[in-house]
Amino acid sequence: MAQVRTIRKYANRRLYDSEASRHVTLADLRQLVASGERINVIDDKSGEDLTRSVLLQIVADQEQFGSPVQSMLTRYLEQGFHTLLRQQDAMRTEMNKVLGAPLLGPFVDLACTNMEAFARMQATFFGAASAPAAQGGAGHAGGAEVAHDEQAAAPAKPDSNAEESK
Repeated sequence: MAQVRTIRKYANRRLYDSEASRHVTLADLRQLVASGERINVIDDKSGEDLTRSVLLQIVADQEQFGSPVQSMLTRYLEQGFHTLLRQQDAMRTEMNKVLGAPLLGPFVDLACTNMEAFARMQATFFGAASAPAAQGGAGHAGGAEVAHDEQAAAPAKPDSNAEESK
């Protein structure tokens, strides 16, 4: 983690960078922040933390003099998204290494088989459940619908020849 640079603000409103041992301006502080430095502005007499008010003053000055902070914010967000994408790629690579490992191969195969079985079961269930509703809306005679529903509701009888061949 980067070290925080302490800036002292004196009663005469001058800012002093204790690390560089020199007086600085708001423009200098803006450059420090833009370059990634962390700063902490302290009132020299009271020890009060003035960082927030000084940073707000820097933002207000930038907006006032036609150098909007939006460009700096845009660069910051862009860098953040690039970092996020790089981390996501690294995570994806690591997950592929873990999931592609020989020890997990059977588990992945089992999961795929279970998903296929679930998809077949779902297709069978929803296919049987939606067939009478689709036919009923087509204007079939009432007696034909009842006969079809009874056939769909009746349990399938096992084929004795199929069991004997196994």
